[in-house]
Amino acid sequence: MTDHGHLPPSEEQQRGAPLETIAASLRRERARAGLSLTELARKAGIAKSTLSQLESATGNPSVETLWALGVALDVQFSRLVEPPRPQVRVIRSGEGPRVFAERANYACTLLASCPPGMQRDLYQVVAQPGAPRRSDPHIRGVVEHITLCTGRALVGPTEDPAELFPGDYICYPGDVPHIFEALEPDTRAVEISEHP
Repeated sequence: MTDHGHLPPSEEQQRGAPLETIAASLRRERARAGLSLTELARKAGIAKSTLSQLESATGNPSVETLWALGVALDVQFSRLVEPPRPQVRVIRSGEGPRVFAERANYACTLLASCPPGMQRDLYQVVAQPGAPRRSDPHIRGVVEHITLCTGRALVGPTEDPAELFPGDYICYPGDVPHIFEALEPDTRAVEISEHP
């Protein structure tokens, strides 16, 4: 990408978003929670029409919408976006199930979800300077671990983020408002989200 301003995801970028997987996961988790479409939309703070589109694989889900739905359903983000896993999995750079932020040039790729009996998900983050990625609190007890690979970023609780350089690591509670703000083009990080 040569223009590092906020741009909507291109058709090529959208191919990385697992729309059918998200749709099936939302229907499965909503049924498990015993919630109607209206109840889940209200609980997540999104429009019922948006949820209906997502469940029919015609919507364009953002990171914010999927996190809100995960919190409302009390499930990890990865349970909504991960396709079935093979035994050995290689994800090449630029591939994998990606979702994009609404108000920041920020893409999140799920690299590995939490296997049974474990409580963590692994992500690759790519962000550009501009509007920061502001996250609402996730489910209670979530802890986020981030190692910056390239670039420079402000990361951590919204009230007191730390400036990170390549190789730096930060750990902070994910159940409080937090931020990821790229300060250089093509800032990349690896994120581990730990769940209770």
